[in-house]
Parts: sequence; C-alpha cells; structure tokens
Amino acid sequence: MLFKLQKPDLANIDQNELILAFIDPKKEDVHDFVNKFSKTEYLYWDKIQYKEPSPKNVSKEMLWSMIKLIRRQNSLPTVISDKNKSFFTWLKLDYFEEFFHNLDMNTGGELFVEKNDVSSANKQKLITRGIMEEAIASSQLEGAATSRQAAKKMLREGRKPINQSEQMILNSYLAMKAIEDEYKDSEMSMDLLLEFHGLITKDTLDSEGEKPRIRNAQEPICVVDRSTGIVYHEAPSSKFVDDELQKLIKFTNDELKTPTFIHPIIKAIMIHFWIGYLHPFTDGNGRLARLLFYWYLMKKGYWAFAYLPISKAIKKSPIQYSMAYVLSEQDDNDLTYFIDYNIKKIKLALHEFNEYLSKQTKNNVQMRDKCEKKYNLNMRQIQLLQYLQGDQNERTSLTAHMNVNQITKMTASKDLKDLLKKGFLDCKRQGKYIFYYPTERIKEIF
Repeated sequence: MLFKLQKPDLANIDQNELILAFIDPKKEDVHDFVNKFSKTEYLYWDKIQYKEPSPKNVSKEMLWSMIKLIRRQNSLPTVISDKNKSFFTWLKLDYFEEFFHNLDMNTGGELFVEKNDVSSANKQKLITRGIMEEAIASSQLEGAATSRQAAKKMLREGRKPINQSEQMILNSYLAMKAIEDEYKDSEMSMDLLLEFHGLITKDTLDSEGEKPRIRNAQEPICVVDRSTGIVYHEAPSSKFVDDELQKLIKFTNDELKTPTFIHPIIKAIMIHFWIGYLHPFTDGNGRLARLLFYWYLMKKGYWAFAYLPISKAIKKSPIQYSMAYVLSEQDDNDLTYFIDYNIKKIKLALHEFNEYLSKQTKNNVQMRDKCEKKYNLNMRQIQLLQYLQGDQNERTSLTAHMNVNQITKMTASKDLKDLLKKGFLDCKRQGKYIFYYPTERIKEIF
C-alpha cells in the first residue's frame, strides 16, 4: 500500500476572502502566522493544523491556503523533474543566508580547526574519525545490523568483515576514503557513477540475492517500511531514470544553467535527493546518494565536511528523513522540506563536532602537560590511553593504531612498544594477531 499524505479539504475556501485576508493591513496576526510558516518554520499541514496560538475567526484551512500561496509565489525552479515531468521547486528560508555565511567562513579553510588549536597530525585523525562515523551510520540507515562499537573496532583493527552488514560498512568507509584521496577533483560521468556504486556494493547482495546493479524495465523498485509493509516511494521507470541520470551528471559538473545561483550546499542536497528519488540501482541507492553529497562538497572545496558524519545526525531521526522525501514528492514537488531537514542535520553535525573538538582539546591540553613531563608520552599515545581507559576489555593493535593516526608501521610499533615498556599496556597473541590491552597503571594518569 502506497503511503499518502493527509491533505486538508480546501474545496470550500472562498478565493475572494483569501485575497482580502492578504491585503487587509489590520490582519497582522494572520500575516505573522502565515509568514512564520512560509519563511521560517517549514512545516506541513499535519503539524500546522495544531499550531497555536493561531488567528481568531480564521480557519486552519484558510491559513494553510495562504501559506501555500506564499510558498508558490516565492518558490524557485529546479532542473529536477518527477516521473510526470513536473519540476520540483524550493524556497530560500530566512535562516539560509546566515547559515551559508557561517558555513563558508568555517568549512572551506583552516579556521574550522585552527580556532581549536588542532595540529596537522590531528586533522587527519579527525577526518578518519568522521569518515568512520559516516560509513557506519550511512550503512545502518540502510539496514546494516551491526553496533557502532563493533563496527568501529572492525575498521580500527583492519579486520575482514564477517557478514553483509560489516561489508556494507567497510565498503562505505573505503568509498569515503577514496573520495578524499582520489576522486574529489574528478568530473562526474556514467562510468564514475557506476564506479562509486561498485565501491559501496562490493561483495554484497541485493534483496533478490544478486549482485546490485542498475535496474532494468522489468524491475520496478519500491521503498518499503520493513516493519509495516507500507510503500513510501515508487521509483520511476528505467527509461525515465536513464534520461534523468544524464541530466544529473551535467548538473553535478555545473553544466546545466539554472535561473539563479544555487549555493553548493543546496546543490549537494539536491543531488542527494535526486539519486534517492530515481533509485536507479537494485540496491545501494541511499548510500550512493549520501556519498555523492560528500563528493560534490569535496569537489567544491568544502574539505572540512570530511570531519562531519551527517548520516550520524540523520540516524537520530530516520522517520523524519524518510518523510522529508515523501513531503517533497507529495506536497506539490516542494523540495524545501528535504533541503530544510538536511540543513538542520548539517547544523547538528557541526554542533556535535565542535563540542567533541572542544572537549578533546581541553582534555588533550591537560593530559599533554601531565604526560609529556612525567611520562614522556606523545599525543598519539596519550589519546590511545584515553580511548582504552575505563574498559579492561577494550583493545588496540598495530594496524588499528596505524589506521586511526594515519602513521607508518614503524611509528605505530614504536608508540606501542614504548607503552608496553612503561607498563601502560599488556599484549596478548590471538592466532596471528597481537592485541594490546590497558593495565592498571593507566589509573595513574586518569
């Protein structure tokens, strides 16, 4: 059963009364209510019908009609069309410009981490952390049934995945790293799109037990809630998808003219939505959509987004994420719902990263003063002990220490041997692997 939005009955709305309400200067409460939900809080009817206080002697249906009218008057066209060849539109909400300004000041240059006194060595570590978190959360959104802790341990230690869920996470992690290392300056093409899809679906199977691939005319795709069986999206025909993918490729390469300038953040979100709407592959569409979001921003110079696991923020409200798609498709192709949702998640990811960075910076300064003077430890060693402290079952390995800090085998080995010698670590061999565990002596530091 296809999910349908609840829509108000507007058949009895008097159009003359509607126009009079717009032009009557005495109706300030009406104008304030309508402007608030047209330019600031972008809500759908299901929420607006319960919003109070609302103007007296004006029905919620009338208010909704006014809100919809203002939205239509101020909307901007996109190059994205639905399966009926009607174009999606979007609005610049009041908070967008300030947000973009702050973002441009902080995510395209050194200020993003320099203001917190982050060393160049730690920048790479923070990028590795961000990529790990993004890979895990993006895969979990698509059904990967692995805990964050277990997944991080797998990635840190370089262990081979033992099931499809872990393979999904590893694929997403390697794809994110490949974007940063190899693809961020590449032009988009059909071959590159297929290559990205191949990276995130390597050694996994779709719902039919086959290798994920681009779908054909006999393979309609539906986005279904596994618990209820409700269909939230029916993907368009493969013929329509083939045509739209060519447009999308030109759009990502900035080859399509648009009526007005589109900020790169908005454009990246549009690319995200476009892939999700088309669902061109038998599996991996969601992960590919979020991967392209990052790829486009890296290409446009927003390298600091490598620090920000947006999918981790999205995973806190997965139903709202799905509904952002539904609202954009079913409420007159209004893409503002999806853009607004994603910008709020970017803001959340920025806030959480800055909190993490501030806390880490404070802890690092305290630990550095203590550990450098008393125990002659470097920051990699201090941060490893911070990670291990408080849990005797936590562990690391030579590979994990190399992966987390992006250092050579020789440097990692020297760090660990020094901590063994000073009594902060103990080591145990398990098969061909050696793992390092915390000892009681860590309590002297923390």
